[in-house]
Amino acid sequence: MISQALPPDTRPVLVLLHSSMSSRSQWNELIALQQSEFRCIAVDLLGYGKSPFPAEIDGQFTLAHEVDAIEAALAAHLDVGQPFHLLGHSYGGATALRLARDYGERVLSLTLFEPVAFHLLSASDPARIEIEQIVATLEAAATPQDATRVFIDYWNRPGVFDSLPAAQQDKFTMQIAKVRLDFQALLGEPATLADLASLTMPALVLSGKNSPASTRLLAAQLAAALPNADAAQTAGGHMAPITHGAAVNPVIASFLQQATVDA
Repeated sequence: MISQALPPDTRPVLVLLHSSMSSRSQWNELIALQQSEFRCIAVDLLGYGKSPFPAEIDGQFTLAHEVDAIEAALAAHLDVGQPFHLLGHSYGGATALRLARDYGERVLSLTLFEPVAFHLLSASDPARIEIEQIVATLEAAATPQDATRVFIDYWNRPGVFDSLPAAQQDKFTMQIAKVRLDFQALLGEPATLADLASLTMPALVLSGKNSPASTRLLAAQLAAALPNADAAQTAGGHMAPITHGAAVNPVIASFLQQATVDA
């Protein structure tokens, strides 16, 4: 029997990066909607999903460490120099910004849902001050569980952590060590809003109507700083890509469709 080679996959590539305390599976619904149009590559960030916890870090953990791991994961799926569309949520959004700065024109479009790139803001910016206070509270917590409560309740609402089943609380608490590294990387990144001028690809910056003021303020500044960006709000809060996918995913899909036409 003579086997016939499969035709090449001509779908454009979409790379998806998830939030802290999540995994690539958070994008399953969106991927199901987009798989006829895009070859979707969802990556587990370090310390989440099936990706190992960062090891052998020389000094402070940085977004460069995260990007190195993403590049290694993408190498198994992309040809050298192959372009792609890029989507990131929260910590994944901040990492997407770093990846876009590194990859330049290879990134065909950039979709961000409340990227927590607070390093882009000045030390006196209210949004940065707010998140630094949260980080300080988290670091001062007496136990990992208390620190996890601070993190979960801030991004959702007070009392959410204690309302979760014990097994879910334990799962989140096991990830708080990586969350600490995520904040270390975010606040230590040297980039500023001015550095975003090089990101000329079509961009969409999304935020949730019920999100903390810090990320809504940051999203507005990001949309203004990116040369070719639109901004929109959706139902839900900071975790809306997970909790309100029915509202968020169509907005993302519409933008990606237009970005593909323009590419």
